[in-house]
Amino acid sequence: MKTGVLVMAYGTPTTPSDVEAYYTRIRHGRPPTPELLADLVRRYDAIGGASPLAQRTADQVKGIAAALEREVPGEFDVRFGSKYEPPMLEATAASFRDDGFTKVVGLVLAPHSSSMSTVQYMQRAKEALGNAVDFVEIAEWYEAPGFLELIGTRVNEALATIPLDRRATTEVIFSAHSLPEKILASNDSYPDQLRDSARRAAELAGVEAWDIAWQSAGRTADPWIGPDILTVLRAKRDSGVTDVVSCPIGFVADHLEVLFDIDIEAMAGAHEIGLNLVRTASLNDDPKFTEILATVVRNAL
Repeated sequence: MKTGVLVMAYGTPTTPSDVEAYYTRIRHGRPPTPELLADLVRRYDAIGGASPLAQRTADQVKGIAAALEREVPGEFDVRFGSKYEPPMLEATAASFRDDGFTKVVGLVLAPHSSSMSTVQYMQRAKEALGNAVDFVEIAEWYEAPGFLELIGTRVNEALATIPLDRRATTEVIFSAHSLPEKILASNDSYPDQLRDSARRAAELAGVEAWDIAWQSAGRTADPWIGPDILTVLRAKRDSGVTDVVSCPIGFVADHLEVLFDIDIEAMAGAHEIGLNLVRTASLNDDPKFTEILATVVRNAL
């Protein structure tokens, strides 16, 4: 019997007509107000009407499966399930159970782990699999051999686009998706993971001037972890920084939080204050990256 690999991600609407249903699922069954829906549609329109994330994720899953097949032929069956968009992770988990799998590895396409993000994926998957299936959960994997080296390479490639005479006033800003501040009351290690991964990536890239920021906070009444990247950019400009390399280290593919929140919103904010902003290239389905994830799966066993 093969070992199942349940690869999980947040999900994205695949067409503009899917946005409202997707947003309703994110809101746990509560339809968005017309204003909230219009704002989300506006952001998707700004990046072409739909996010490329569905295809990016599919390519990553194929890459992981191909890497595992090369390394250990015939030992793994890799399937994908999403948190908020079909195929839902519960349905994919159930398919492993119904096909008689006795062991399944769970991997979320996010390098950092939190009680309000990756842990929820695992809980939902475990419930759908049932007690008869041995579920091997992979938590944060940013320390996986090769991952931060790959991030460091992306940082250096972005830095190379900045003129040499401005490198002394250039800073790298590592960012990840913000979460509600209430996670801090439970000593959630998510913020510490971001700073640790940023520190290590900066060291590997040979970068001394760096900082962290948070981005893409939800539109809710609850306070979210900060400072937001737009606030950080303004502070950097005020301190004499001329150029910033944005490295959204918490994201592994091009999607709304990268293509709009960084490439459009943060770029516009930086331009307004006279700050040059460049972004590191997303990992997407880079074979080096999918091979790292395949190794993460194998090491989990």
